[in-house]
Amino acid sequence: MALATTGYFSHGYGVKAQGMAGVGIALPQDGLAAATNPAGTAFVGDRLDVGLVWFRPSRGGEIEGNNAMTPMGPTSLDGKYDANESQNFFIPEIGYVRQMSPQLALGVAIYGNGGMNTDYKESPFKNFGATGSGGVNLEQLFVAPSIAWKVNENHSLGASLTFAYQRFRIEGIQPFAAFGASSDPSNFTNNKDDSSTGWGVRLGYTGKITPTVTVGATWASKTYMSEFDKYSGLFAEQGDFDIPSNFGIGVAWQATPSLVLAADLSRILYSGVDSIGNPVQNLTVKGNLFGSDKGPGFGWDDVTVFKLGAAYTMGEWTFRGGYGYVTQPIDDDQTFLNLYAPGVVQHHLTLGATWAVSKTGELSLSYMHAFEETVKGSGSIPANFGGGETNIHMYQDSFGIAYGWKF
Repeated sequence: MALATTGYFSHGYGVKAQGMAGVGIALPQDGLAAATNPAGTAFVGDRLDVGLVWFRPSRGGEIEGNNAMTPMGPTSLDGKYDANESQNFFIPEIGYVRQMSPQLALGVAIYGNGGMNTDYKESPFKNFGATGSGGVNLEQLFVAPSIAWKVNENHSLGASLTFAYQRFRIEGIQPFAAFGASSDPSNFTNNKDDSSTGWGVRLGYTGKITPTVTVGATWASKTYMSEFDKYSGLFAEQGDFDIPSNFGIGVAWQATPSLVLAADLSRILYSGVDSIGNPVQNLTVKGNLFGSDKGPGFGWDDVTVFKLGAAYTMGEWTFRGGYGYVTQPIDDDQTFLNLYAPGVVQHHLTLGATWAVSKTGELSLSYMHAFEETVKGSGSIPANFGGGETNIHMYQDSFGIAYGWKF
């Protein structure tokens, strides 16, 4: 799992939604509906959906104007760095919904996040004394059993209890610990994979307010995770890395019998997790070492996500398209650490299609391109690390395929 399209959240869950820029708060389409809005499972019927997404990001960065004094003498990190030693990722997804009665639907959605992934052949910090390769990898798997209750024929409420498993590793940042920047240097870097687990909840509403207009709303709590013990000297609060809360609203309009237009507006609260939201400048305050309660993080801002999608049905085929936009999570003074997590893309275009193979089976495809985005640093490297600027960039492509069975 290595998505990084709205920060490090996926642009959508379920191949059908991914073909429409990820819209789904008011437009449930398959067994993955609960990943976006659990209330939507009341409207999809009995079904099983199994999919696989191939994801290919291109990321890297550049350091310029750096002049540092290290225990080995004066040096510089200046140079261009390519983080694409690993570039192909495959992300499975599974969704199942069972209509227990005309009012009650139960389901489970299995899906993933990720995206804090870079893979440098040599660490960008080798001139500070780092050895070997460099990079970071974060993977998150969610298993979300859900329940949806139809208040009446047109309105439903839903809830899911989300179990999360995450795995993390980082390599090639040894000099920061050697320079006294970590509260626990032995649990800072190059400790292979570490994992943690946790729980959260998601609530939702879906309602048809007219025969052609459906609205939806969803809210997910922060997912409280156990700590990364092997990286307690890296992440703020001794290895804490919770999953941010998020919420959103959506609308879907059946413009004609063949055409559906839909839009979502949502918010992801990255700043509510210190290890994600704390700025690197915290390191310049006495006592705020990596791993401490107020230690530096990636400096990510909360983001607003807008998605607009369309679906047109013609016989056995449904064709989809969409556009997504996310505000920039990384400010120009936070690019230094984000050389390892350059989740900067903002604009996405998507295409998709579904072929009704039979009355009970359908094959779906999706494609997403996130356009290249560059954030140029401004005051990004603290003076005690030699000053200068870090510029980071990324673009992405993904292709998804799924098969759905209707029972």
